[in-house]
Amino acid sequence: MPIFLEPLDVIDDLKGFQSVLIVSCPICPPMCVSIQQGKPFLQPLKHGVKTKAFEDYISSIEDALAKHGVRTDAFTMRFPVPMMCLWTERQRARIMKRARDFEAVLVLGCDSATYTAIDALRETNCKVFQGMQVKTITNATMTFPSRATVTLDWHPLPSKPKIGDLTGPRAET
Repeated sequence: MPIFLEPLDVIDDLKGFQSVLIVSCPICPPMCVSIQQGKPFLQPLKHGVKTKAFEDYISSIEDALAKHGVRTDAFTMRFPVPMMCLWTERQRARIMKRARDFEAVLVLGCDSATYTAIDALRETNCKVFQGMQVKTITNATMTFPSRATVTLDWHPLPSKPKIGDLTGPRAET
């Protein structure tokens, strides 16, 4: 279920730490950043399964924190579970092991991803920060402007629909 997220300005909250691990969900955040920046979602021949716009966004966070002397690294779960909020016990153990060397964790994902990180890191001393806020549920159409590029045409909902307000094919009664 694609959730439309907007980045939060968290640099001031994190600049007092010596180390921050940036943890991201591999689906909704890259999708949203690519849509917001009007850039391709995927260019497999150039960047593999990573979204360049999102990787650049993570780099901008790392650069901003580096100016304050904060050591950073990035961590994501790519496969086999694509959503951060559905981590297996093994994946939770991997993030806990990785986060032990950091004072803070910045989660780039929805509220559920943040709660997953909090739960997975409960045995560490890491402070967990949410780096994106949920704006709405979203829908998009994948387009292929060239054989090696995937873009998304966003279909925002004007407001949260109520049951019965949605139109579409209905069964004849």
